[in-house]
Amino acid sequence: MGFQIAIDGPSGSGKSTVARRLAKRLGFVYVDTGAMYRAVGLYCDTAGIEVNDETAVSGVLGEMDIKIEYSNEAQLIFLNGDDVTAAVRTPRAAVAAAAVAAHGAVRVKLVEIQRKLAKEADVVMDGRDICDYVLPEANVKVYLNASVEARVTRRCNELEQLGVKFDYEQIKKQIIERDVFDSNRKIAPLAVSKDAVEIDASELDVEGVVEAILVVARDRGFRKAEG
Repeated sequence: MGFQIAIDGPSGSGKSTVARRLAKRLGFVYVDTGAMYRAVGLYCDTAGIEVNDETAVSGVLGEMDIKIEYSNEAQLIFLNGDDVTAAVRTPRAAVAAAAVAAHGAVRVKLVEIQRKLAKEADVVMDGRDICDYVLPEANVKVYLNASVEARVTRRCNELEQLGVKFDYEQIKKQIIERDVFDSNRKIAPLAVSKDAVEIDASELDVEGVVEAILVVARDRGFRKAEG
């Protein structure tokens, strides 16, 4: 089993950007679990499957082949052989992801993939249920938080870079609703793990957050050379 760094936090807190940068710095494999749920949501939305219908979603899980590949140190997400890395980042895919993530069968399918990756390599894994549910024995656990305003701005900047049109107020509404949904779902709700270090990223840039996590990693016994 590799060295595991688990990062939880609400939507738009910068988890993916920080985790990606941290993994590159350490030479670890980065696992973006949110992209996996977005892929399931994208498939159901495209196929006309009602994402809130657990029976309907569970019934089509066997039709999905979700894989993670890496190219030039970037994670790519493939759905049935198609590169959907950009497609899963749209606000519509995010809404669908929130719905399907509440279904037990979806979580079982994806968590199996995630745990397998963590057994095979040193990983930085981010999501909303990593610390206590996916990787409960992780060497380092971090809860990355930020104000709603900071998270909305971060998400809008991300969409702008992808060339995706957006509405600030709509993004804000979605993030607030996602917070409520994730914190109250029955299966692995979003919460601060009792043994996680909480970091507020509202006023920190990416490198500042990475450095803060590295301090925690060193305290937890990480001794490998950094890139």
